[in-house]
Parts: sequence; structure tokens; C-alpha cells
Amino acid sequence: MEAKRELLDLLLSDARESTEDIARQLGTDAATVEALVDELESEGAIRGYQAVVDWDNVDESHVRAEVELNVELDRETKYRDIATRIAKFSEVSSLRLVSGSYDFAVDVEGESMHDVSRFVSDQIAPIPEVTQTVTHFVMTTYKERGVYFGDGDDDDRLAISP
Repeated sequence: MEAKRELLDLLLSDARESTEDIARQLGTDAATVEALVDELESEGAIRGYQAVVDWDNVDESHVRAEVELNVELDRETKYRDIATRIAKFSEVSSLRLVSGSYDFAVDVEGESMHDVSRFVSDQIAPIPEVTQTVTHFVMTTYKERGVYFGDGDDDDRLAISP
């Protein structure tokens, strides 16, 4: 349904907008928007609402790494079995089965590089089906979930000096 897709796009852009503002943008009323949101949540299409955080502007230490995993399946083990086991760790912020040269892409978060590397070596690497891990530490984030982390200076006018 087109209305649901438009609603999802608006929520992805800014989930904090009021129901009335969203209704106005969709050309409908607030009750319809609330009903659509309830329906999307009950269908499992909307799984939650989260803030996009620029950790460089927070005083606490935070490290993120993208970990590539290769796995070897046997007759009894499926990708979903491995994913279910890995997803249970609180350090894992996202987990995806991907195509290409590795099987899973895992985003891992911790307070330090040591914490993240220890988690990967102590919890992920020993899983019997995991044959290889490659860890890439995120050095700087420029854009996250559609939000650009620029310097906040959106004034593109040329400076004029006397």
C-alpha cells in the first residue's frame, strides 16, 4: 500500500514528528496515521524507534567495528542457526547475511578497541561454524542511517570581503 510506504519514508526521515505533522504531509488525518502505525507495528514492519548518535560529540568512549564472518555449514546447521546465536550478544548492533566474499556482516560496539577485539576473539571466533573473522574498526562516521554528520554549517554562500 502506497500510504504505508510514504509513512515509513517519513518515519525513517524523522520518527519524532508529531502524528498531526505526518498526517498533514500524507494528506490524511491523525487517526488514520495512528492506525497505520499500529498496523505496521503489529505486522512487524516497524521493529523500533532509535536515535542516530554521533559518538564523536559524546564525552564517553565508544568504538564500532564491522566484522566479516565466513562460516562453514553442515547438514544440520543453517545460516539462521548461526545468526540466532550471534544476535543474542549485546555487543552485536546489527547482523546481516550478505553476498560476496564473506557470509555475515556484523556490527560490533564497545567502549574500546580492546573490548571489541576481545569480544570477537572470545565469543565469535570460537563458534564452531565460524572459519574466519576480519575486523574493520570504524575510524570516522560521515553518514549514519541517512543522516550526514557534517559540521553543521549549511551556509554555502560565498564570503565577500572588502
